[in-house]
Amino acid sequence: MIEKDKQSNIYIISGPSGVGKDTLMDIVANNHPDTVHIAITATTRKPRTNESDGINHYFYNETEFKNLINQNLLIEWAKVYDNFYGVPYSEITNNLNLGKKVLLRVDVQGANRLKKIIPHSKFIFINPESEDDLMLRLKKRHENSDVDIQNRIKESRKEIKEADWFDYIVVNYPDKIDKAVEELTILLGLIKWK
Repeated sequence: MIEKDKQSNIYIISGPSGVGKDTLMDIVANNHPDTVHIAITATTRKPRTNESDGINHYFYNETEFKNLINQNLLIEWAKVYDNFYGVPYSEITNNLNLGKKVLLRVDVQGANRLKKIIPHSKFIFINPESEDDLMLRLKKRHENSDVDIQNRIKESRKEIKEADWFDYIVVNYPDKIDKAVEELTILLGLIKWK
């Protein structure tokens, strides 16, 4: 259980696959390394070409992941796109105890579950400018098949319909990442509105 007063330093970041959540969070964390921590999630998916274990995610096989579930070491978990994802409690509590703001990257289902578990946290939805923009982002990754991209676009339509229950919505416009970074930084209370 995470105390109510500490939950105000937890920020749940969600949005469709490919919208740029990781990029935005990385820039904000790199700009404020002493005050911001991105919770490293556990997953059973294979690492992407630019990812490392313990830095981008903790990579587990399915048996290992189920052990984390059985030992109640995850604040929430889900099966998404045929892989398990979860957030270890230690990633949150250890960094809150250091006085850091903790960013959690989760899908919309996970955000919905976290709203019940840590309701005093702040929930931020990252939205693409358009479906065409999201499609282009997914293609630029060179990590997903055409079928996978279509599945992610289909899922994004459902996720975007959920955005209105989030506390904040940040639109990540193409070629205007600085604007989204600034908005996210303001929402974290790290800079003031200009």
